[in-house]
Amino acid sequence: MKRGRFIVIDGSEGAGKSTQINYIRDWLSEHHIDFWLTREPGGTAVGEQVRNILLNPANTIDADAELLLMMAARRQHLSAEILPRLSRGQWVICDRFNDSTYAYQGYGRGINITRIAELERWAMPDVEPDLRLIMSVSPEIAMQRLDQRNTHKDRFEQEQAEFFAAVAHGYHVRAQRENAVSIDADGDSDSVFEQIRPHLMAQL
Repeated sequence: MKRGRFIVIDGSEGAGKSTQINYIRDWLSEHHIDFWLTREPGGTAVGEQVRNILLNPANTIDADAELLLMMAARRQHLSAEILPRLSRGQWVICDRFNDSTYAYQGYGRGINITRIAELERWAMPDVEPDLRLIMSVSPEIAMQRLDQRNTHKDRFEQEQAEFFAAVAHGYHVRAQRENAVSIDADGDSDSVFEQIRPHLMAQL
């Protein structure tokens, strides 16, 4: 059986990932592709519990502890869901993956990139997405979108502008890596998806 495709959509808060995942879901359905939508941290019962800990604004979490929690949730995600589904030929569409770890915990929290890479080799050996879509959004538009959500901000969303600037820089660096596609996410949702569509087509 042909292995499924592993596609990741990543980016900072307010980049419009959720909206584009809905577009991708519709595109996959139109092409009669068996797929599974998931997210990080999360994707499993254990991962969702870790997610609740990480996003709860009442929690004060050491940066290294935050990184280890992310990696633990990812390992469970890979072993329990992502790898088995890919081996069955299913496409896996994931909201965030390892690029977010480098951007948030590396550039945002200031953890040494080498340390993250070492943990990555241990937690996810020989696992690389087939397509990495990195949404790039200006800080002004990102803040406007966050303000329009009218929801309580989670622990990451409550960070200061300096943190988000560092995260954005981290994503810019990661977007230069192999098989990464930088998407200009400042425009309306239709125009953003038109940038994504040809890269999905290339995976068929």
